[in-house]
Amino acid sequence: MIDAFSRRIVEWSISDRITAEIVVDALEMARWRRQPEPGTMVHSDRGAQYTSWLFGHRLRQAGLLGSMGRVASSVDNALIESFWSTMQRELLDRTNWDSRTQLASAMFEWIEGFYNPRRQHSALDYLSPADYEALHTTGEIAT
Repeated sequence: MIDAFSRRIVEWSISDRITAEIVVDALEMARWRRQPEPGTMVHSDRGAQYTSWLFGHRLRQAGLLGSMGRVASSVDNALIESFWSTMQRELLDRTNWDSRTQLASAMFEWIEGFYNPRRQHSALDYLSPADYEALHTTGEIAT
């Protein structure tokens, strides 16, 4: 899950299948980390896991609003697709992974140790997601 304001990755999971349970787990972790206000919008594509009763129920319980784009819209999830492309190019294509555990550890280190705190984004005036958030909450850059 990505915060559209700051481009910060607020939760991620790894699995060999995309299920309603894995996206609900990601939603719960994102809620725990970000503590969104009721009425916060959660945008997703129209995959079965996001249109499931379980995911919709958890959104409603949390007071969050679900949002989905049109079917077959090529720009519907451009923000997260851009993130995946970046991670593919900068991390995943550079190594062969021996296990899911090794991959998960590398993804965690890349996201939490590089992407969120240090990777600059042109859309954020060449600040990292962490610095952009800090600038807009405290008026000072975090690093």
